[in-house]
Amino acid sequence: MFSGRLFYFCDMDNIILFDDPAIRGSLLPFTFTRPVADIRIGILKISEKWKHYSGKQPGFLTQDYLSNKFTKTEDSALMINGAVCPDDELWTEIIELQSSQALFSDQVLIACRTEDSSGFHPDIAKDKERLDTAHKPTIVQKSWNIFQYNAVELRKDFHLVTKGRGSLPISDPFTIVYGKENIFVEEGAVIKAAVLNAENGPIYIGRNTEIQEGAVIRGPFALCEGSTVNMGAKLRGDTTVGPHSKVGGEISNSVIFGFSNKGHEGFLGNSVIGEWCNLGADTNTSNLKNNYAAVKVWDYTKGGFTNTGLQFCGLMMGDHAKCGINTMFNTGTVVGVGANVFGDGYPRNFIPSFSWGGAAGFSTFQIRKFEETAIAVMKRRGMEYGDEEKEIVKKVFELTRHYRIWDKEG
Repeated sequence: MFSGRLFYFCDMDNIILFDDPAIRGSLLPFTFTRPVADIRIGILKISEKWKHYSGKQPGFLTQDYLSNKFTKTEDSALMINGAVCPDDELWTEIIELQSSQALFSDQVLIACRTEDSSGFHPDIAKDKERLDTAHKPTIVQKSWNIFQYNAVELRKDFHLVTKGRGSLPISDPFTIVYGKENIFVEEGAVIKAAVLNAENGPIYIGRNTEIQEGAVIRGPFALCEGSTVNMGAKLRGDTTVGPHSKVGGEISNSVIFGFSNKGHEGFLGNSVIGEWCNLGADTNTSNLKNNYAAVKVWDYTKGGFTNTGLQFCGLMMGDHAKCGINTMFNTGTVVGVGANVFGDGYPRNFIPSFSWGGAAGFSTFQIRKFEETAIAVMKRRGMEYGDEEKEIVKKVFELTRHYRIWDKEG
């Protein structure tokens, strides 16, 4: 891709994606359980995008309680902001960086080099020569940016993962295809009697996926490895379904990280769903206020609600959260890690981690009961609720204790 030019980057360089302290808090609840660069946007996680560009497996510089699962090297490294999504122009700028230089986009540090990654902090860039990017890269700084920028990243990732490769043909005679040149099908995918319209954006169908009869899909859209689109689903553009998930009903401009289910009827729009989540049958999310005003969502960094500036914003649901049948989420609802929501009416717009209940009130979903559910859920996917996951969950339980105000009442 870059032959014919001499770059500072070499095969010996370590790549470490660091959590920017000024950004990480604004990406909660998703960053309670992962580094910023482990967020999926487009087809790939941010870390997977950087792996494509560098040819190396990046490490992570993140919170201490996450570091056993998301490791890094202690050596010198090229440090890259984990909230930044790469592209050709940005990668060229980064690999030409000298050790005395730091690359910025406005006030956000994009990348610099360090001799000791273990002691790295973004403030060290203040002592380096400042360079500014020649263009505006995609930077995921707010939770709603994940669905807001998903269409842009879908198009970029589609080109990245399919370049120079050939798609498998769609052989089913009852599947209707528009914009065939913008559809890529990986090995093992099964498509039956569906409608795929890629005229307005690409459609990526991952390995060993299934699109069942009567599904209607518009691009840009990604169905990642091992996932299923159920019968009669209506999937609008700008949507990503992460690996090993099942979806049905109506979904628009949303990102499902992976290992999660929304298998039944109901609407999900302008939303982000973490891993190991389940939305009960006929769960509906509001993504537009009745007065068409800008949507406010819970901001962990300020301990209150903040204005997104968006007219459309639905549900932000952290890992391992669940909701029962017929659940109704109001516009701009934030659900924390491990919450279990059920019952009549609209629950509050901010549901703390490990909440149990709904509009009628909440109690705490205690760790022992939570783990029973997590073990059963992960076992269905052939995965183990291991020690690393346990330690992360226990830490998040403690970090979020003060939000569960009912524990202090009485």
